[in-house]
Amino acid sequence: MAQPAYHESLPYIDPEPSPDAIAAARALIAAEQAALPAPSLPPLRDPSFSPLIATELARIASKSESETNPESSQSKSEPQSSRSDALDLTRYEAQDALPPRPAPLRAPLQTAAVSSAYLASRAQHLNLLERHGRNAWLLGNYHLDAHLRALEADLAAARRDVDLVNAARARAQGDVRAEMDGLADAWRIGVGRVLETEIAVEEVRARIRDELRAAAAGAPAGA
Repeated sequence: MAQPAYHESLPYIDPEPSPDAIAAARALIAAEQAALPAPSLPPLRDPSFSPLIATELARIASKSESETNPESSQSKSEPQSSRSDALDLTRYEAQDALPPRPAPLRAPLQTAAVSSAYLASRAQHLNLLERHGRNAWLLGNYHLDAHLRALEADLAAARRDVDLVNAARARAQGDVRAEMDGLADAWRIGVGRVLETEIAVEEVRARIRDELRAAAAGAPAGA
């Protein structure tokens, strides 16, 4: 179970950091990252594609290879059966002008027949939807719209709760701002007095050492 994270900051009291402080913090972060590199990423898992996707990837790879090396493409041509009809979008494009001779008409006619069959099937499905599935389709859209409205209401409630929490935090921090400023000033004064006391102690110790050294130097040798 993950431990809760606490961000101890007072954004409504603490001043914004200066550019120099931000630059110093970023320099420390960069130094730590350089000293402690991140662990290596785990190895990538081998992808598993369906036969249809594998065929299409092989076709695209062979097509790219033939474009970069035209000489090899002349000796090794891709069979038409390896193309994926499911990803062929040229059937929906306008047909080229028909040649005058009847022999080359086979390929355009086959493409036109496929497009006609697909469009006829789509029209049949739309007719069935219009006659039998319209009410069910509208009912499904109604449920989806109701679910969307519920999610939007939850999102609005969450945002309202966040605003209330932020307002409560700002009010609580504003109430104790004077006390926090007083404590900060007292802490600074206390730290300053500690430093002054340590300096005075070192000065007294230095004087004692000097006096002991002078007394030792002025004492008679036979004493």
